[in-house]
Amino acid sequence: MTSSPDPGPSGAQPSGAAVAGGEPAASLAGASQNRRVPDFFIVGHQKCGTTAMYLMLRDHPQIFLPDVKEPRFFASDQRSRLEARAPSRMHTHTLDAYLQLFVDSRADQRAGEASPQYLRSLDAAKGIAAMQPDARIIAILREPASYLRSFHLQMVSSGVETQKDFKKALALEPARRQGKRIPRHCHHPEALLYSDHVRYVEQLQRYHDVFPREQVLVLIYEDFRRDNEATVRQVLRFLEVDDTREINSVATNRVNAVRSLPLHQLRNAGRRGRRNPDAASRFDRLVSALTPELVRSDAFQRRWRRLAYSAPPQPDEAFMLELRRRFTPEVQTLSDYLGQDLLSAWGYDSFL
Repeated sequence: MTSSPDPGPSGAQPSGAAVAGGEPAASLAGASQNRRVPDFFIVGHQKCGTTAMYLMLRDHPQIFLPDVKEPRFFASDQRSRLEARAPSRMHTHTLDAYLQLFVDSRADQRAGEASPQYLRSLDAAKGIAAMQPDARIIAILREPASYLRSFHLQMVSSGVETQKDFKKALALEPARRQGKRIPRHCHHPEALLYSDHVRYVEQLQRYHDVFPREQVLVLIYEDFRRDNEATVRQVLRFLEVDDTREINSVATNRVNAVRSLPLHQLRNAGRRGRRNPDAASRFDRLVSALTPELVRSDAFQRRWRRLAYSAPPQPDEAFMLELRRRFTPEVQTLSDYLGQDLLSAWGYDSFL
């Protein structure tokens, strides 16, 4: 897993092609010869335990993960024009800034990063391979219907999605493919094409095209959730570090449902205005400027959350059943591709 000057797998882009952040493949390959580059990548999906995995691996003394969990450097195809004009502090857009994340890693550590957008990205696999052909890749997949429901809740909570009803949000896909019904603050419309997120075989194939199969570890979210420790030990063995140390499980925050969309949008506007004023709209900056310290206090925020949010609603079982029937062919193809019976594991065998 040491850096290599080799040109990389045959599926990598030609040296003159730009594969990540506008960087040519030759520049990415050159970086691996004289600067520390990551040894492994947690590539996704979102809402599939990537944050818990990041936190649990970060606790291991032989592993280095930067404070920035999602640099997203290689997902250049998911970068909006707004981000290009005013990059966020949390997302790196230049090779120098990206590699700076790993300068504190020790020579005896495996350095890595976790950007769950990489699995869906069309560019990330080739960019990673161009820079680090020896990289280890960790992908986490979840039962499609449950994954999309959880991802939709996250998109509403993040202010990206304005349609609170999961079924109605999926019904908007045809219009959104034509550039219609896109929420004002959604700078990545492709994120709301929910069905595209569960093209698991296509997504994995991009990594298998540029990495040997032994360098790609595919995990199942339900297995990770059922037994955190066993799954993390499997990852440690994959990374060739000590897998006998004590492992502490991590509980991540549950995403609440939005009760009041106007209150939620007002809160998000203030956050955008404070976090990245250069990229924020005039309205966002105004809300931020007019928000007194009292409103930002913990006591006020607790009252605000009770008004604006609630526990996630129970799933619409009829619609979830409809989705599982719809995604059965994808799960069948994935089972064949991985040589693993996910039809039975995910309860799809009854739809055959």
